[in-house]
Amino acid sequence: MTNLPFPLAEDPDESTRENGRLLFAGQSEFLKGVVAMSGLPAADRIEVCFAGRSNVGKSSLINALTGTKGLARASNTPGRTQEINFFTQGPELYLVDLPGYGYANAPLAVVEKWQRLLKQYLSGRQTLRRAFVLIDSRHGVKKVDEEIMKLLDTSAVTFQCVLTKADKVKAKDREKVLSQVRDALSKHPAAFPEIVLTSSEKGDGIPTLRAIIAGLE
Repeated sequence: MTNLPFPLAEDPDESTRENGRLLFAGQSEFLKGVVAMSGLPAADRIEVCFAGRSNVGKSSLINALTGTKGLARASNTPGRTQEINFFTQGPELYLVDLPGYGYANAPLAVVEKWQRLLKQYLSGRQTLRRAFVLIDSRHGVKKVDEEIMKLLDTSAVTFQCVLTKADKVKAKDREKVLSQVRDALSKHPAAFPEIVLTSSEKGDGIPTLRAIIAGLE
């Protein structure tokens, strides 16, 4: 099997960048937190979901994408972290925040319950166009990340790796992390062959990610 190169996504051209800006210029609102499949909103628009282990910067990335400070809230409250949180982005798009994984303190029964819900959501949501798996640029792919990637493989959901907190990594260390991430991604058939490098704090990669989402149909 030939390993995919997984290059960094290039900056969008002016037209594509503008499409992304326009999509995310619309109002962003928290819609609901879902704890069972029966609570899912109507599948009346396309959606993308965001997955990542705890403290990877998922809330910060969603807030940066939407330009809405405090829209997605990082929370240590167990109840909130067990929900699949839906946000509307204008009338055309759902942004879906999946529960953070890799937390050691949650009771096993709670973890198993949300894992079942996650599997049901990923395999049964026809309007889901792409999952974005967030990886901390300082640490690369961990074992818990591999688990979510395997789940996406078996659910046949295309996922794209988004490296977060890129501003926290020195340029000389970045290539080592990228090499590790590329090697990990090459083992997953559902992985989209392009990596997005982002910094929510600096705004790096946000226009690129917006343009990618705007290009999904």
